[in-house]
Amino acid sequence: MEKALPAERIGFDLSRTARLWRSRLDERLAPLGLTQAKWVILLHLSKSEGTLPQRELVDRVGVEGPTLVRLLDGLERLGLIERHDCHADRRTKTIHLTPAAQPVLENIIRIAGDLRKEILDGISEEDLVVCLQVFNRMARNVGAHIGLNPQ
Repeated sequence: MEKALPAERIGFDLSRTARLWRSRLDERLAPLGLTQAKWVILLHLSKSEGTLPQRELVDRVGVEGPTLVRLLDGLERLGLIERHDCHADRRTKTIHLTPAAQPVLENIIRIAGDLRKEILDGISEEDLVVCLQVFNRMARNVGAHIGLNPQ
């Protein structure tokens, strides 16, 4: 059997590596009662000073509205978020991290950092820079083909 060329393997290898990385992180976060979908929401809220409109969270997380509502229900049951009505628009809800979310976020960041160190072990800073440049170029190329301009 003929060996695949790098350009023929890149999409498959990139997808497989991302899936494996995400799977390992999910395994390590499972004892906290978190799935990828839930911890991603917490991280987006954290990076937005703890509050986001629900509609914006849908866009950032990349899920459908009903799916986000179910995830938010679970996070609310865990005491990690609260939903508030927006004063300016009663149809809009804002999602807020609770104080109970802070230690959970610290654990997520620690666990993710430990895993990142393991996964990147033996890869030089220079190689990582080149890798990121390639990813960014690929994203720009994809965006150009579908009429977007990814950063």
